[in-house]
Amino acid sequence: MTSSLIQPRLFLAWPLVAVLALTACQSDMRDLENYIAEVKNRPAPPLDPLPVMKQFESFVYDARDLRDPFSLPEEKDAELARVDGPRPDPERRKELLEAFPLDGLDMVGTLGAQESLIALVMDPSKVIHRVQAGNYLGQSDGRIVEVREDGLEIVELVPDGNGNWMERPARLALENE
Repeated sequence: MTSSLIQPRLFLAWPLVAVLALTACQSDMRDLENYIAEVKNRPAPPLDPLPVMKQFESFVYDARDLRDPFSLPEEKDAELARVDGPRPDPERRKELLEAFPLDGLDMVGTLGAQESLIALVMDPSKVIHRVQAGNYLGQSDGRIVEVREDGLEIVELVPDGNGNWMERPARLALENE
């Protein structure tokens, strides 16, 4: 019975405690305002001096009549500019497997007899394609020159750095899983 009398008294006491707490927060704030004004009136600390910039000597390039050091001499340039070497055929229609890099393709098997072998090549999206000698694959104009039971012999055309192209042999081995 005593607990039921205590609860209404506590319920009435909470607003009284809240009013007392709020009036305690409303104390004199002049000390805080004076401290803030004092801090604002203090002189700022001196700034660090700017770093000294180094003076660099300017250089005048007087070798305007000499050969550019980043280009080949004219006699070497003419020697390397041959047009009889291999070149990619820009008119040739690209085959489906030329969209993938050679290391993204896997040879998974062969079909047929020794004279007319057809290779099974799986692309990165797990689709299997039939290829034979003369087909192209890879992104470097790779042409299949021979189909073997253990892999494909390929010749790729790659730039040689002098504006020409060179043939590079490559191989796509049979995937043993």
